[in-house]
Amino acid sequence: MNQKREMSRRQFVTSAAAVAAISSFPARDAIAVIAREGAAGATQTEVALTDKPGWRDQGVENLAKSPHAKLRNIPVRAVTIDSGFWGARREINVNASIPTMHDLLEANGRMTNFLRLVGKSDAAQRGPVYSDSDVYKWTEAVGFVLQSGDRPKLRASAEKMINEVVAVQEPNGYLNTYYVDDRKSQRMLPQTQTTGHELYNIGHMLQGAIAYYRATGDRKLLDAGIRFVDGFLIPNYGPAPKKPIVSGHPEIEMALIELYRITGDKRQLELAGYILRGDKRIDLPERRTIYMFSGTPFTERTKLEGHAVRAVYACCGATDYYMETGDDSYWATLNKLWTDMTTTKMYVTGGVGSRADGEAFGDAYELPNFRAYGESCAAIGNMMWNWRMLAATGDAKFADVIERALYNGINSGMSLDGVMYCYRNPLAFDPSGGDKIRNPWYDTTCCPPNLERTFGSLPGYFYSTSDDGIYVHLYDNSELDWHLENGTGLKVAQKTNYPWDGSVEMTVTPSQPTDFAVYLRIPGWVDSAQVTVNGTALSGVKPGAYLPIRRRWSAGDRVHLQVEMVPQVLEANPRVADDTGRVAVQRGPLVYCLEEVDQSNGVTLSDVALELGKRPGSEFQTEMKSDLLGGVLLLHHTGASYERSASANVLYPRYTGANERTKRVPLTFIPYYAWANRQATAMQVWTQVVKS
Repeated sequence: MNQKREMSRRQFVTSAAAVAAISSFPARDAIAVIAREGAAGATQTEVALTDKPGWRDQGVENLAKSPHAKLRNIPVRAVTIDSGFWGARREINVNASIPTMHDLLEANGRMTNFLRLVGKSDAAQRGPVYSDSDVYKWTEAVGFVLQSGDRPKLRASAEKMINEVVAVQEPNGYLNTYYVDDRKSQRMLPQTQTTGHELYNIGHMLQGAIAYYRATGDRKLLDAGIRFVDGFLIPNYGPAPKKPIVSGHPEIEMALIELYRITGDKRQLELAGYILRGDKRIDLPERRTIYMFSGTPFTERTKLEGHAVRAVYACCGATDYYMETGDDSYWATLNKLWTDMTTTKMYVTGGVGSRADGEAFGDAYELPNFRAYGESCAAIGNMMWNWRMLAATGDAKFADVIERALYNGINSGMSLDGVMYCYRNPLAFDPSGGDKIRNPWYDTTCCPPNLERTFGSLPGYFYSTSDDGIYVHLYDNSELDWHLENGTGLKVAQKTNYPWDGSVEMTVTPSQPTDFAVYLRIPGWVDSAQVTVNGTALSGVKPGAYLPIRRRWSAGDRVHLQVEMVPQVLEANPRVADDTGRVAVQRGPLVYCLEEVDQSNGVTLSDVALELGKRPGSEFQTEMKSDLLGGVLLLHHTGASYERSASANVLYPRYTGANERTKRVPLTFIPYYAWANRQATAMQVWTQVVKS
């Protein structure tokens, strides 16, 4: 005999919400709602997810239905990065970085924090309030790696972790290993929200769950995230009469919006918008809302300030919100903030956040070198934000920032062997103070798994589609196997030695002769570039823009891009005090630096200067060293070493006007990303110029 089961009001609301979510999709896109037993034993509802595009066909972001996105993402699995610059980096990430980070997470108590809550460990809670997010970012890294192909051992490790995570979820959907026991009373209090990272943790959980779902179709962790959002967060927090909400550390905003993109549940989008607007019922001092970059209306922001990662993550969420709503006030604010960052607050490496105090943005032009913070997570956030701005516009200036940050300020964050990490990425360094810039573990271990998820997701950043064709953003040996938005199959193969060489050969193969546009990115740093199609030169090639090549494409059509790869000597805006009288060297997308270990014996970096003529770029000699630092192209140039007098040891000697004595010395530059991979040695990006 069937027995009736009483349904609580909460269960009724949750079930009704699930039905509402299904109704927002066309009937052919809906997946049946299935009642099942949840991790905590309560009856749960499996929310319908979009199947157009299906889970395997969604990119880093699922912009297929975003009405104000000009470009759509291509799934990670559609691009294979072959041997070359990024291929080698990604193999190290998979074979060394992700496995060792798994072991470090376990060794440092990140998983016993979960196991203790189900009686499988008697260890005390370990790590900061945001420790759960370390597990979720690692899971996201695995998810992106598995999107490029199955790795059974890695997948088994992730599934074990996922099972241990969902086992501790409470019947109401809440999931956090810090706010338990005697801290339970602090959950989601206004003060806890500003410092406790509860929403930051769940935001990373959602992003990790979505990446893993897109790799495997397994929605166990995703369903746990949905239960937190739909069962705990939305019913209880938001506009009055619900309880007030503030993100504290922005992250939840973009996670909620990405969740909305696969559920169609507008409550998730609306909650993200509410958080971005700020909740006036939580009265916070201005210094706090500046630091958090949340708690006040996003559209009232006029400059980037406060904690750098929080600020750029907030900008990511706001850009996502714009792509779904088209709210012009958000777009105006985003452009104002982007201009503020790129013209006054971004390092030449693409790093952001100059102050160690508060891991924060400084004032305009406050870009110190030795004291530069440049957290790896902030550079990653910079890339993530520009990826969203690029999707909204198709404007190549955003792709230029992506490339700058990726090759330099992000790539420097992980050692060449994949097991040591930079939390901060200064532009000058002196090891004599005992500082170790690379370490295998930080108790605040946000950067290592963040770097791992970035390298794992990299194939998804190479291309985008648009209504009329395909955009090519990044260059490396790779193969695209995807389709145009009209369904026509398309393959694109790249052959290149980029970034060491400026020649890129592309073969374009549609499944049948088809009219469409290939938008080829011409990097903003080039002085000159040439493009040919099947040997015929094209006009209209402009640095810092996409070249639209519109034609009827047939199988085997060849596009050749040739960009000039010569060293460039850069100077900073005069208002950047630390760089007065100094220059930086860049070749292609790579920023270069001096390491003292590469210079002549007895040469101290603080005493060297470059001798520059009227055509400084042509004065460098290049040398490819396949046996050094994983294979790098070195730059050589003549410089001078100052022979300091005894007064050099005096703090304030008298000015004499006499010329300082120098001796000529050879200087050797290496790519910035490769620094601190040998012995402890001094480093600098900005170098003095010989006084005339």
